[in-house]
Amino acid sequence: MTSPTLPEATYARTRLGSGSGLVLAHGAGSSVDNTWGPLLDGLTAGHTVVGVDYPGSGGTPRSPGPLSLDDLADQLVAGAEAEGLRTFALAGYSLGGLVAMRAAARHPERVTVLVLTATMPYRDTPLALKTSVWRQLAELGNRRLLAEFLLPVGSSPRALDSYTDDQIRDALAFAGDSAADGTPEQAELAGRADVRGDLASIKAPTLVISTTADQLVRPVLHQQLVTGITGAERAEIDAGHLVMVERPREWLQLITAFLDRHHA
Repeated sequence: MTSPTLPEATYARTRLGSGSGLVLAHGAGSSVDNTWGPLLDGLTAGHTVVGVDYPGSGGTPRSPGPLSLDDLADQLVAGAEAEGLRTFALAGYSLGGLVAMRAAARHPERVTVLVLTATMPYRDTPLALKTSVWRQLAELGNRRLLAEFLLPVGSSPRALDSYTDDQIRDALAFAGDSAADGTPEQAELAGRADVRGDLASIKAPTLVISTTADQLVRPVLHQQLVTGITGAERAEIDAGHLVMVERPREWLQLITAFLDRHHA
């Protein structure tokens, strides 16, 4: 299959570090910095890291209509090439995992290694319902109400029970303040995207990191990626969906160890 011609790279992007290429795809309602920020120092220690912000995130203008998974995947690859990365490892979190899988399927000659965290091949019924509520709350513009939905959905029960009242207050403030303007479109895409048809064509060595206390994307969906991608490996972290908040060190260690093993 011939890879699609890349578009002009128009999405805002971040480039940090030096070494072999590593491209990052962020989660819905977030940005490169908010998804990957706690890991960036560790990732850039041995890699040239490029991250691309979706429409309505970071410095990328919001889209006037629904988002396309193909467009996000192609812009991810185009942004990497614009920063000098012809081939690269690719790490995707949540919605970014679907973007990464689509990119690996559409541009297999570019992606040398694939790391997928807290993501899925398609949305099941619980996720469809949650992304619908997520989108509607974001459209209301009430960031406090949005945060009060996202915090318990994104956190493990263990983490929530450990927070003090002050930590809950701070977490709600951060979740509300950091919500991307493009959250409605990104949550809507997360609620309909389907990459089941891409899985068999992914040939890059793949690690699927399952957040085992995930209440947004159920671990059974993580396992479907392990089953569907030939040779995929599975690792587990005892965390909710917001693994960058609960277990950033473990997450970083799993990613860097896999990249080192495959000479990304």
